[in-house]
Amino acid sequence: MHQALQSLLDLLDLERIEEDIFRGRSRSAVVPRVFGGQVAAQALVAAGRTVPADRMAHSLHAYFLRMGDPGAPIVYTVDRIRDGASFTTRRVVAIQHGQPIFHLSASFQTYEEGMEHQADMPPAPEPESLPTAAEMLPRYADAFLDEGVVDRMLEARAAVDLRYVDVPPWGTVGTPREPRSQVWFRTNGKLADDPLLHVCLATYVSDMTLLDSVLLAHGRGGWAVGDVVGASLDHAMWFHRPFRADEWLLYDQESPSASGGRGLGQARIYTQDGRLAITVIQEGVVRVPR
Repeated sequence: MHQALQSLLDLLDLERIEEDIFRGRSRSAVVPRVFGGQVAAQALVAAGRTVPADRMAHSLHAYFLRMGDPGAPIVYTVDRIRDGASFTTRRVVAIQHGQPIFHLSASFQTYEEGMEHQADMPPAPEPESLPTAAEMLPRYADAFLDEGVVDRMLEARAAVDLRYVDVPPWGTVGTPREPRSQVWFRTNGKLADDPLLHVCLATYVSDMTLLDSVLLAHGRGGWAVGDVVGASLDHAMWFHRPFRADEWLLYDQESPSASGGRGLGQARIYTQDGRLAITVIQEGVVRVPR
């Protein structure tokens, strides 16, 4: 297993310090704050560890309340909101320095048969035909604010093989494009068969690129270029069908709206054989620096 993936799995392996109370740590991120995907994934781990193993996560809804401090532990408190015959609901609050920084509600369900339909998978090139991050990112080094950005981005994404279908926002600064973006991703190594682990890793990755489509609509390159500042505000996911995060997943993203200093991203995540696995919606602060 790739060492970076093992480090990420260790990061998600929360310490239980009391009944329904867990402690997590952070690692250095590209920017000096806790990566939103990390705290969302850790909160889902905390929720999942209080739920019977036969109940799978089917949705989460979360708010990012304060910037997280990567140098301090994060305490996750779980409220057992409901334990029904088919559904289980949990609420998780992440706390640092005595204040909540993140709030998550998650719902879990026992497996059952039901009606089936889905949106078709859009066309996309095969992931193996696309450049890796190590091959792609150095091409745009001149666009970034400092030389260290490429190395920090490669380090932050080392646990995941993430490949852009089209040129990323920082590659076409100043040229507005259709607000759509696609990436393929999978973990850099095989994972255990625990379904919660795969859901949590997909949650982790889902916060990496979703607001790219907002930037594309306005020809902006992003925080690393210095032409916008921003942060995630809220995040919602629906898990429709089983999937593996160590197998290729297509993240098809678009932005239907930006206004009031906020941008909205929505996306569908498909397995390589075309099954719709996840729907994601996120709103974030997207501001032009004064």
